Amino acid sequence: MSSRVKSVAAIQKIVTLQQRPFQFSGKGIRARTEKIEVNMRVLAIGAHPDDIEMQCAGTLALCTKRGDQVFIAIVTDGGCGSPTLSRQAIAKMRFKEAKRSAKIISAKLIWMNFTDGYFFENEEHRNRFVDLIREVKPDFMIIHSPNDYHSDHIYAGKMASDVSLLVTAPSIKTNLPPTEKMPCVYYMDTTAGIEFIPEIYVDITETVQTKKKMLLCHRSQDLWMKDQYGMSITESMEVTARYRGLQCGVKYAEGFRQLRTYPRANTKRLLP
Repeated sequence: MSSRVKSVAAIQKIVTLQQRPFQFSGKGIRARTEKIEVNMRVLAIGAHPDDIEMQCAGTLALCTKRGDQVFIAIVTDGGCGSPTLSRQAIAKMRFKEAKRSAKIISAKLIWMNFTDGYFFENEEHRNRFVDLIREVKPDFMIIHSPNDYHSDHIYAGKMASDVSLLVTAPSIKTNLPPTEKMPCVYYMDTTAGIEFIPEIYVDITETVQTKKKMLLCHRSQDLWMKDQYGMSITESMEVTARYRGLQCGVKYAEGFRQLRTYPRANTKRLLP
């Protein structure tokens, strides 16, 4: 084979690899990326207590297992989550449930305590989010997808992605000083996986029982799910996790997409 033909073949191989972001192995689909990072600071932001457990707790359990420090921020108090209790009573209960859940994976819980169902964008809320990221200084964040079903999810996810661009700016004055770097951002799955096509899968087969245990801490929401939707909280989780697992060749998985806007994209695989 001539040197020119070899060069053309090499270029074609490179193009092919660039067009194939995933590879399939006996352990499922894996992204073609650099080596996985460890010992990072991870911030997961959920609009309500139990959102994180439902969508990414298996991944967070793997993060703590590899040595990462995990922070779970809950934006609202969950005060709408009961068919019988008052807003104050259910919010108090859900705070206790969230603490028990976070403790299972030794995650630090950050309770932001906004009103459930009434979270929206304003300067005060934005500054609180800037301080949240400045306090944690995460290497990466996991947030709600912009097309999720609930307005609290949508606004919380949008605000987290928006302010992640501002946390390094000295001119943005909040209670905490600027960080040295912007975090990478990953979107977690939507509720029931509707209108969400993962580009990254995490095999959570070994941590799905931990995920289930964390969800069961939210007993009030198990009752709420049965009352409102005729399905237990763990049934709902298992359906989605099994479906995502089917897509990537493992038993259980969680799906993610990466925010790739400048300058927050990253070539390394940060998720487990």
